[in-house]
Amino acid sequence: MEQIADINEIRTLLPHRYPFLLVDRVVEFEAHKRLLGLKNVTTNEPHFQGHFPIQPVMPGVLIIEALAQASGLLAFLSVGRHMAEENIFYLVGVDNARFKRPVEPGDQVWLEVNLLRTSRKVWKFAAEAKVDGVMVASAELMCAERGGV
Repeated sequence: MEQIADINEIRTLLPHRYPFLLVDRVVEFEAHKRLLGLKNVTTNEPHFQGHFPIQPVMPGVLIIEALAQASGLLAFLSVGRHMAEENIFYLVGVDNARFKRPVEPGDQVWLEVNLLRTSRKVWKFAAEAKVDGVMVASAELMCAERGGV
């Protein structure tokens, strides 16, 4: 599968850094419509030390955060701008979040976000996270742009 953005490009688009940068690659992108990203889940991630040491499970809030970051990537790539101190997208709403199965070390989480609509500087997305083609989480997300045009 062709790579649209690697981790180095993603770092120019999002303000997040280790250990909170949760998208490793963008593999599909259609401006103002859809983005497919990838998160490789490794046992070395710091949250697994306490969630849970005997049976590591990726926290649901981090799956939602990964989907939110993928949404921000769709927005930035669609408008052709990079993140800057005065130009950033914030997660401002999470609706209908559902978690279907645990995400564990070794999983590849596919992050699919579809733009539902934009109004002024607020973007609404339908987002799904899948492992091996099976949905593990879904939500509707809203991001608001601060700054920019």
